[in-house]
Amino acid sequence: MTKRKTKWFGLAMTGMLAVSLSACGGGGTTANNAAGGDAAADPAKTDSAPAGEKVTITFQNIYPDASDPKNQMMKKIVEQYESDNPNVTIELDSLNTDQQKLKLKTQAASKEVPDITVVNPAAQMQPFVDADLFAPLNDMVEENGLKDTFQSGILDYYTFDDNLYALPDGNNIGVVYYNKKLMEQGGVEVPTTFEEMVEAIKTLKSKGIQPMVIGEKDSWTGSFLFMNILLRTNGGPGFLQDVLDGKKTFEDPAYVEAISAFQQLVDAGAFQDGATSFDYNAGENLFKTGTAAMYFMGSWATGGIETAEVSKDGNVGVFQFPTVGGKGNPDEFMLAPGSAFAISKDSEHLEETKAFLNYFMLNFPKEAFEAKGAVGIAQNVDGDFKAAGYSEMAMNVLDLFKKVKGGDLAFDNTMNPATTQVHLSGTQSLFVEQKDAAAVAKELQAAYEQNKK
Repeated sequence: MTKRKTKWFGLAMTGMLAVSLSACGGGGTTANNAAGGDAAADPAKTDSAPAGEKVTITFQNIYPDASDPKNQMMKKIVEQYESDNPNVTIELDSLNTDQQKLKLKTQAASKEVPDITVVNPAAQMQPFVDADLFAPLNDMVEENGLKDTFQSGILDYYTFDDNLYALPDGNNIGVVYYNKKLMEQGGVEVPTTFEEMVEAIKTLKSKGIQPMVIGEKDSWTGSFLFMNILLRTNGGPGFLQDVLDGKKTFEDPAYVEAISAFQQLVDAGAFQDGATSFDYNAGENLFKTGTAAMYFMGSWATGGIETAEVSKDGNVGVFQFPTVGGKGNPDEFMLAPGSAFAISKDSEHLEETKAFLNYFMLNFPKEAFEAKGAVGIAQNVDGDFKAAGYSEMAMNVLDLFKKVKGGDLAFDNTMNPATTQVHLSGTQSLFVEQKDAAAVAKELQAAYEQNKK
């Protein structure tokens, strides 16, 4: 069994805060690649794949939405690389998150992992590492100063037995986006407690305004929201770790209370009809097109929302998830070290693939910044967000990073896959039927007991 290096997420958050502070200051700095030096500033000077035979690299990714800045940024970097390296073709396999997860499982089972794929940190990544599917990136990340572009501590979530296996694109927190016009039309204020949120939802619903939206076909979305409620009902972070340490069980009152609170949102009519048939992108697009008052998601959504129609004239605001039953600290957030790019150990073009991924990640901060998609990335950004024209909403998200006093990781980044699947299915079922919270908790505890190692 591989052992993952662990460090408290606060190390990575320190890097995020440093980015936020420099970004909000007035110095008029220009946006340069975080790696520094001529190679990073000029993509043509970055080390490239060896010239010679024709090479095709399959690049699996989760940027399928053409309107999202990360999709545009990805294509720009790829096109430049192909131009500089005519012998290399980058074949994009762009999928939504759940589609990619399912496809990778199938590919992994047949030992046919694409040259570059996407993995999630910690517990989600562990089985692939145990199966020896990925190439270590220790040497590659040292090339061209790439390692130094990442925020302090963030790479630990992708490191097992001192081997780094993936490079993350994000380092995020969970926030609530809101449509100012719809909230005003509904006559509701930004809620400061969960109880106020439920009442606001009921009021908005009664006035024909869709209160919230979610893409629950991709079941991690409901889990991410649920975990923020648990973070509050537990009175602070650490519930899942306490379960792992044998100090608590899923039948603990805090967990049962969190299920009941989540059910309150559903019963109040918070989410759109047929929420479980909307994938992540479809659910988010409902908010981006101005049809819903609130949307809970990771701060990675900021770039796509900022460039959407709904954000015209400063119409989108953001707030922290509130207390639940008087419990919890709003300055403790759901923490989300992002999805990450890994390279297949059996890639037919291993060195060329490493050269491309090195190039891609060196250019990622600069291109993401210019595409208005740099809020919540995992690398340092040398640039003045305000001077670059980032919206007030984006600046407010950066301000929230400064407030972070800790938090928790997502369920699927903490628990083993079998237990996670029972949790995801149980949470998803709350959208379609009324269930006894204690029974849901008992079922999950039984799954944990059966699957714990």
